[in-house]
Amino acid sequence: MQPDLHSRALATHALQQFRTLSPLTHCMTNDVVQSFTANTLLALGASPAMVVEPEEAAQFVGMANALLINVGTLTAGRARSMRQAVERAYSVHTPWTLDPVAVGALDFRRHFCLELLAFQPTAIRGNASEILALAGMSAGGRGVDTTDTVTAALPAAQALARQVGTVVAVTGEVDYVTDGQRTVSIAGGDPLMTRVVGTGCALSAVVAASCAIPGNTLDNVASACSWMKQAGLRATEDSKGPGSFIPAFLDALYNLDREVAA
Repeated sequence: MQPDLHSRALATHALQQFRTLSPLTHCMTNDVVQSFTANTLLALGASPAMVVEPEEAAQFVGMANALLINVGTLTAGRARSMRQAVERAYSVHTPWTLDPVAVGALDFRRHFCLELLAFQPTAIRGNASEILALAGMSAGGRGVDTTDTVTAALPAAQALARQVGTVVAVTGEVDYVTDGQRTVSIAGGDPLMTRVVGTGCALSAVVAASCAIPGNTLDNVASACSWMKQAGLRATEDSKGPGSFIPAFLDALYNLDREVAA
């Protein structure tokens, strides 16, 4: 069965709700992308926070609208903080999103992410190799880079969604978002988005924030992917390369109302 194309009208409506709620998003993310992730959320209208201290992380989850767990620069200490935060999110029903960065390439983070699945993430966002590895169908990937195609990973994404009871976004040239029963595709973006650090990690933060707004989680996650692709396309048109892409991308996110509605 062919995936449905995501509706631009749904993306527009979700963006309005997103900006009205301005979800407070607790980002336990990797050290490389914290500033870019925060700026991405701010440009879209969310409120980012980066709380990683074990004495504070679980407490802050109770205040936040959403939680992101990104294992890009995982350490044993940070894993303890993340686990406490996830356990708290599970107990107080705060939606949380897992970004299993490089999970197919490294054993420590793979075992950690597999343990976290027991706490039923609201969403999982990863590239094709990461989703295949998390579903137990491959151990590929080249560090944080995928060596598999999004289309090849779609059955794994669907199986993982059914197994965990979550929404899985497998992202690349075309994004697929699935709950295991229904699947939607989101086209757009530009290869230049892969030439700067952090667009995938920032997308995971936006996915996490989108899980806090009312409505269907699959549609909201697909909308988050759509916002990022639309902004990426516009930023590519307005920039000369990676150096000028980031400010153009943040501007495009900030001015997204017109782009999504076009």
